[in-house]
Amino acid sequence: MVDEIRGYYDRGEEQERLTGDGDTIELVRTRELLLRYLPPAPVSILDIGGGAGVYAAWLARRGYHVHLVDPVPLHVEQARTVAAAQPEAPFTAAVGDARGLAEADSSTDAVLFLGPLYHLTERADRLTALGEARRVLRPGGRLLAAGIPRFASLLDGLRAGWLGDPVFADIVARDLRDGQHRNPHHHPAWFTTAFFHHPDELAAEIREAGLIFEALLGIEGPGWLLDSAWADPSRREDVLFAARAIEQEPSLLGLSTHLLAVGRRDR
Repeated sequence: MVDEIRGYYDRGEEQERLTGDGDTIELVRTRELLLRYLPPAPVSILDIGGGAGVYAAWLARRGYHVHLVDPVPLHVEQARTVAAAQPEAPFTAAVGDARGLAEADSSTDAVLFLGPLYHLTERADRLTALGEARRVLRPGGRLLAAGIPRFASLLDGLRAGWLGDPVFADIVARDLRDGQHRNPHHHPAWFTTAFFHHPDELAAEIREAGLIFEALLGIEGPGWLLDSAWADPSRREDVLFAARAIEQEPSLLGLSTHLLAVGRRDR
């Protein structure tokens, strides 16, 4: 992990990002899609890049056997603390790298990649990680892998009013050109070193790794652009309706801030 990414996550904010001010649309929709595509519990799940354990803890409470792997030691410590706080639904956590998993061949029923792909900026590294996911999956097992769309910073800048900042404008220009997101001045709201996929690229990488491509979905839909809509409980169902209505429309996938690709190991 490059220093910029490690420094970003060593701030310790990932633990609260999804739930600190109440459930976010990203959390609600990701949970919805996980339940749609994961096999029923109890089966084994590898949560690769699982951060502080938000999804691992929730899945464990639903009866899944979850092992979390993350390259950031702080995240693993946080995840273990979360696991210890729910002894009736434990899960395990260890430091590791998506490109070289410690797990045996054909040893798990599902793999979550809800973070690794957008922090592996080189295509070869992403394909290596996806190949590792395929290796540890049992035949018929599913990979659920998240990506950030190529247009995320453009839309975020429009929402937040940053497009007039020349530094941010340069960031957006590079993102749109080649997907290589960089934050040279470490502005805390402008994310960290990452790769932003064009939706077609993410689907192609799933296939190239030897997995059967099943679906590509926009997680949040357009509702994240309207902070007031999600903040108003009476409008949340409208936001979710919009996300569901266009979740697989190819021309609108890039409106979400995260994509979810679903792949399956054939044999």
